[in-house]
Amino acid sequence: MKGWTMPLAIITDCNHGSVEPEVEILQAAGVEVRSYQALTEDDAIRVAAAADAILTQYARITARVLDALPRCRVIVRYGVGVDTIDLEAAAARGIIVANVPDYCIEEVSDHALTLLFGLWRGTVLYDRAVRQGVWNAEMKQPMFRLAGRVLGILGGGRIGTRLAQKALGVGMAVIGYDPYVSAWPAGVRAVNLETLLRESDAVSIHCPLCAETQHLMGEAQFRLMKPTALVVNTARGGVIDTAALVRALREGWIGGAALDALEEEPIAPDSPLLALPNVLLTPHMAWYSRDSTVDLKRRTAEAALAVLRGGRPSSVANPAVFTGGRLRATGALL
Repeated sequence: MKGWTMPLAIITDCNHGSVEPEVEILQAAGVEVRSYQALTEDDAIRVAAAADAILTQYARITARVLDALPRCRVIVRYGVGVDTIDLEAAAARGIIVANVPDYCIEEVSDHALTLLFGLWRGTVLYDRAVRQGVWNAEMKQPMFRLAGRVLGILGGGRIGTRLAQKALGVGMAVIGYDPYVSAWPAGVRAVNLETLLRESDAVSIHCPLCAETQHLMGEAQFRLMKPTALVVNTARGGVIDTAALVRALREGWIGGAALDALEEEPIAPDSPLLALPNVLLTPHMAWYSRDSTVDLKRRTAEAALAVLRGGRPSSVANPAVFTGGRLRATGALL
């Protein structure tokens, strides 16, 4: 078509090893794709100024970056959380922000349960001891049967509810807190946050990071918990006040913590968490499997294409963009 310019999609950053799947999908639809590792605001502005669509993983897309994107119609985050993107600023500028909220439900719920099992049974503790020549079945004290214990789920979205189903299947009692969820799966008792913290033998965190949930788990919350209770976090590190958690673990307010998400990633070599024997750590990989990676890349590309074709992606993180005539453009570029 005379005068037609191929739309440009910029991948600001991605640490999955290869961006071939999403590039193939976008290029097959007639989109030019350029890939970078631009994590800072200045680098994002430099590489994405001419973009019609942006795919991003960890780059901070702030209001300042958004002001430098005159053509951009859509920003798609590789993953569930969108705390790296200023959603309000994007909506004000008519830019759709999309995410992929359902690509790793099985993986993250499996990982949360794995961390709980490992911490509850002292699996890593015993493995280290055996390797060091210690053969002692009763080294971990106290040790309780998991069946019949109470799992409190903080956040009743897709992953939290799937974990609830799995925990019920291994005989746990499950309670849940989420002020935005009215219906939990059968067998889950909805409670307020204080009740969840007081009654739970383990708390698994599955809420997004936002102003409302920043340091939701702090000193006051840890002091409400049982001294044997465990905390599992496969969501976002900022939901937990790390300094308060370290104190809670050192002083015995709670029994242990299993963390896949941290406030500072990668973890600092001098982090006090590394020296605590009642802490189990994994490198923010609860989402990962070969299957989930394929799903994530495909759905990220498809979300960008939906907007470039004049449509709406299946998951919009800033729905306010569709109100008050804010949307930057509605015509199809493809």
